[in-house]
Amino acid sequence: MNKKYFIIPIFVPHLGCPHDCVFCNQRRITGLSTDMTSEKADNIIKDHLKTIPSLNRGLEIAFYGGSFTAISPDMQRELLNIASYYKKEGIVDRIRLSTRPDYINERELLLLKEYGVDIIELGVQSLDEEVLFLSGRGHKSEDVYKASSLIKSYGFQLGLQMMIGLLGDTEEKSLYTAKEIVKLNPICTRIYPTLVVKDTFLEKMYLDGRYKPLSLEMAVDISTKLLMIFQYNKINVIRIGLQPTDNITLGKDVIAGPFHPAFRQLVESNIYKKILDEYFSEKDFKDIKEFVININPKEISNLVGQGSINTKFIRNKFNISKIKIHGENIPKEIFYIKNHDFYDKINKDEIIEKYLLKEDLINN
Repeated sequence: MNKKYFIIPIFVPHLGCPHDCVFCNQRRITGLSTDMTSEKADNIIKDHLKTIPSLNRGLEIAFYGGSFTAISPDMQRELLNIASYYKKEGIVDRIRLSTRPDYINERELLLLKEYGVDIIELGVQSLDEEVLFLSGRGHKSEDVYKASSLIKSYGFQLGLQMMIGLLGDTEEKSLYTAKEIVKLNPICTRIYPTLVVKDTFLEKMYLDGRYKPLSLEMAVDISTKLLMIFQYNKINVIRIGLQPTDNITLGKDVIAGPFHPAFRQLVESNIYKKILDEYFSEKDFKDIKEFVININPKEISNLVGQGSINTKFIRNKFNISKIKIHGENIPKEIFYIKNHDFYDKINKDEIIEKYLLKEDLINN
């Protein structure tokens, strides 16, 4: 059984970040307006340790926000020294940080190695040159490939983050970025739909009519394809969408864009919709009007969809009068469809593979 990890997040908003990307306001996103210090980091770790259960846990200290490797080496050492202490004492298992691909070099990686950093996540956002330029990223796609290779050569675990719906982005460009990320073979990735956040250049462009964010439906559909691509290639998608907070919500610091407090569930549910559509489209059930689906109880809400959208879709499209859902202690990767005349085992991965092949979404 995989160890369940608890994250101790330490945010360093805009600390050292050399660029103001058009979409970014780390202080709004993190809810923090003060710079991080070693004393504050130590207090954050201690406070979290008081609340995290001690049994069957894995602990990780993660430095988020800004561009960690762009801050001064002295400040890096100050913060990493705190995290390294807890790792050396066996209190935490690993250390993670996020940074920019153009601020990775051999000297930097030697410093991170010295303090026991385990995982380095790169904010890739896109691997399309036009999208990177229009977003004010300040680096090119080649920096991502070089940094990824260097990180892995030094024995670190690699994580890659991408965004959809940026300036100049299209569904095709997002899918291209995902396929390239697969080639880089990270252990994990994150998918962030672009939101219009207050006090960003993107807000000005949106208000001037120069930027149109993705609709929620489009963002879910693109993210669905991305998630299937990554899952098929055994890449762990550890987040889809920004973490909702008191301020990160529509009407507060998010003024437009495909925000939803349960965005990942919408995506997971949409995968089931595609799986059910693929399955029933291949079968001849003209004379069968009632079905029972047995599935792992934790997957029922994703299968049914919010407001029963998935079951309603299947019933209407295939003229089915009734679908009953029963929870059963079975693996999450499979479910069963049955009635009085037959009993069919559905392997999610197999149908996803068929869909990806049909849509030409698998790397050759």
